[in-house]
Amino acid sequence: MRTLMNVSVKCEYALRAVLDLALAEPGLPVRIADIAQRQKVPQKFLETILADLKKQGFLESRRGAEGGYLLAKRAEEITVGEVLRGIEGGRTGRASLETKGSLESLWTRVDNSIADVIDRTTFSELAREWRENQAQYVPNWEI
Repeated sequence: MRTLMNVSVKCEYALRAVLDLALAEPGLPVRIADIAQRQKVPQKFLETILADLKKQGFLESRRGAEGGYLLAKRAEEITVGEVLRGIEGGRTGRASLETKGSLESLWTRVDNSIADVIDRTTFSELAREWRENQAQYVPNWEI
């Protein structure tokens, strides 16, 4: 089930790209084409997203045959909330609706709960969880 939070396709792709880089060997740049292929993201759109993430200070780029993108900070220093706000221009949370009275306080609590989770979740945690999930699906060829 998806959360109540509205996440644009651009944000989803940005999160996938940062996670892909968090899973990469630290200090080694990753080619855009490799990220696009693994994450099933259109390469042209990914180029724009990675440029935005670089402007926000999340990524570095290296030129040349061995060039590509890498995290500008350690994965444990980057939270999901920071990346979402960087891409969305500070907006996170549900779409704005005219709610007054008892529902307003409910939606404020929901928004605060979501913000708490995304602000405490780092890309190193997501990378660790991804690796653990992948380890569960290693085929056992013993007979």
